[in-house]
Amino acid sequence: MVSERGLQVLRAIVQDYVDTNEPVGSKSIVERHAFGVSAATIRNDMAQLEDEELIVAPHTSSGRVPTDKGYRVFVDHLAELRPLTSAQRSAIMAFLEDAGDLDDLLVQTVRALTRLTGQVAIVQYPSFSRASVSHVELVQLGGGRMLVIIVTDTGRVSQRLANVRGEYSEDEVQRLRAAVSSVIVGRSVRDGAHLVDERLAEASAAPASAKPAAIDDATVELLRVVSEELEEFRQDRLVLAGAANLARRESDFRGSIYPLLEAIEEQVTLLRLVSEMHADDQGLSASIGRENEPFGLAEASVVASDYDATGSLARVGVMGPTRMDYPTNLAAVRAVARYLTRMLHDENSR
Repeated sequence: MVSERGLQVLRAIVQDYVDTNEPVGSKSIVERHAFGVSAATIRNDMAQLEDEELIVAPHTSSGRVPTDKGYRVFVDHLAELRPLTSAQRSAIMAFLEDAGDLDDLLVQTVRALTRLTGQVAIVQYPSFSRASVSHVELVQLGGGRMLVIIVTDTGRVSQRLANVRGEYSEDEVQRLRAAVSSVIVGRSVRDGAHLVDERLAEASAAPASAKPAAIDDATVELLRVVSEELEEFRQDRLVLAGAANLARRESDFRGSIYPLLEAIEEQVTLLRLVSEMHADDQGLSASIGRENEPFGLAEASVVASDYDATGSLARVGVMGPTRMDYPTNLAAVRAVARYLTRMLHDENSR
């Protein structure tokens, strides 16, 4: 059982090792921290921490470094989130306030977060499968093209072009809009997508002699576009930035950074990891080192915070080596998540 002072020694070791990237010895702890005890006493505390597998000697020197288990104890019990400076908060706002739609907002979010932390920044798209479609609009652009606009009750607005191969009167455009609206408006994205797929299957199975009229052909094309768009509403995906930071900190990884680069490129693994992390009562979560072994990322840590996209929770976070500044990174992802939540709610209330 580690004593209370032993836990504070662990805190000092984590903080000093993150700051210096050098193994931490008892003498430096006495010099840098006000424990009021001798170096011999600190060595005894360190021996106890080593017995509990919270610290380890990387080589024959007297210094010690935290283990993954030590980082976990630090994050769960000892880390005190460092408030962001006013300059950091202003930088976040400057990035996010310039964003346009949801896609642009999430891109700006990861750019802000990677600049703030120096880590790989990750933001998970909110899943809108439970949202309801509240409105459909069609805008004829000429040249056989029509803009399909879908609005949900969560405030998400999407736009996609459809090639309808013809020009239609205003009345015909309104009839097309009514035909599409009757299938999806007032239904959840999940239910609407299922019904659209049923309609498309029925149209595909119709014999050539029963081909619909030209305007019905256009309806089928519009429903096909709607189906693709609703499928994107339902898909989980990530936006990332800052992969170059891994190369800059390659020395912090005992092995190759290739598994991390592969996870960034393919996203599926990272998406599973981020989705399965367990959040505390503040919406903060951390997955450290060997805890990520099932995902092939045993040398990386991920810290994240939940954000609320008007009823649909998702996560924003950072990934980097286990030797990271957990208090600062946790504070950063929490601050960015709160700004993101506020901006999404403000946009939805307009």
